[in-house]
Amino acid sequence: MSRREKSERVIRMSVEQPLWRALTGYRVLTMLYAIVLFGSAWEKFVRPWVAVGYLAVLAVWTVATLPRVANAVSCTKRFLAADLTIALVGILLTPVADAHSRIVAGGPTIPSIWTAGSVIAFAIKGGWRWAGFASSLVAVANIVERGRPTQDTLHNILLVWIASIAIGYIVEVARASERTLARALEIEAATRERERLARGIHDSVLQVLAMVQRRGTSLGGEAAELGRMAGEQEVALRTLVSSGLLPVQGGPPGEGSDPAAVDADAPCDVRTLLAPHAGSRITLSDPGAPVMLPAVAATELASAVSAALDNVRRHAGEDAQAWILVEDEPDEVIVTVRDDGPGIPEGRLAVAEGEGRLGVAHSIRGRLRDLGGSAELISVPGQGTEVELKVPRVKAGRGR
Repeated sequence: MSRREKSERVIRMSVEQPLWRALTGYRVLTMLYAIVLFGSAWEKFVRPWVAVGYLAVLAVWTVATLPRVANAVSCTKRFLAADLTIALVGILLTPVADAHSRIVAGGPTIPSIWTAGSVIAFAIKGGWRWAGFASSLVAVANIVERGRPTQDTLHNILLVWIASIAIGYIVEVARASERTLARALEIEAATRERERLARGIHDSVLQVLAMVQRRGTSLGGEAAELGRMAGEQEVALRTLVSSGLLPVQGGPPGEGSDPAAVDADAPCDVRTLLAPHAGSRITLSDPGAPVMLPAVAATELASAVSAALDNVRRHAGEDAQAWILVEDEPDEVIVTVRDDGPGIPEGRLAVAEGEGRLGVAHSIRGRLRDLGGSAELISVPGQGTEVELKVPRVKAGRGR
């Protein structure tokens, strides 16, 4: 099953769509109930023609807007506002049409329980916060209609308020679960595809590179250097295949491309930008799942990592080993670059800045500062250097 088919399967499994269908039926049935309720006691109304006019509008509105409550896309904010307005007008027209004695005795409003359908639409569309807002407006209208907060009014208000908020909360939880399931299915499909590609590469490219390394080493001379290079490429390719990441074609967003064409808020997987660094002397360790940041933030973070690796090659030597660790925290992304070089003597960075060499200050700390993050450098002479880069998720979206 392809990734697209699995995503469509998740959509068909959605628990939200049955709620919209149930709301459609609820609105029709409660509209008929309001008409029957009025018809059974119309002679007791002081101005029955007001109720008749409103119920006619309510019936036309309910039937005409059935497609609007068929799904979340068609149920727009403008429609919700108009629908709730009609419900509130019906409640406030009740004292005009009905006898005061019936209202004081606890008689129903003209739209009756149809009003709850408007509140439930808010809950399904926007969650529990929208439900709380809509039910609060209905509560105020009911108190105004009665003239004072009676016991049965408060009972009905509390019932609608709790029920709508509960429905809204359930919808939010269901949507989060569906997103998690869809992402899990995408990861499963990507993993299967990676395994298929890994088998093909292992049976062809990796074996050829291993053979070139062995033959080159045995022949010596220039062939030995060719074998060494083949061995490095084999290790790098194995790393890429095992992590499921491939180098980004054309470089990271914003490098070698038109910056205006890059969507700063578009999500980008940090791992794909760091994957090209993996090789025989650089080990990349990541969570195994996408580490998403806005495109500009991810690019700046990757550039800071590149600057840190440049410092490793420049000061620790070409033969130094380096390790890149990616950590995906709820509030921030942490990337640590560590090497086994000689370390940085105490006070050396301050001297370098004083001499005008601002690689660490500008290329690393400056980039992270613009994103609202930080860069910490820990170095012990003779024990290597560690650079910890932190990018907060909230501020990263507002970076430069």
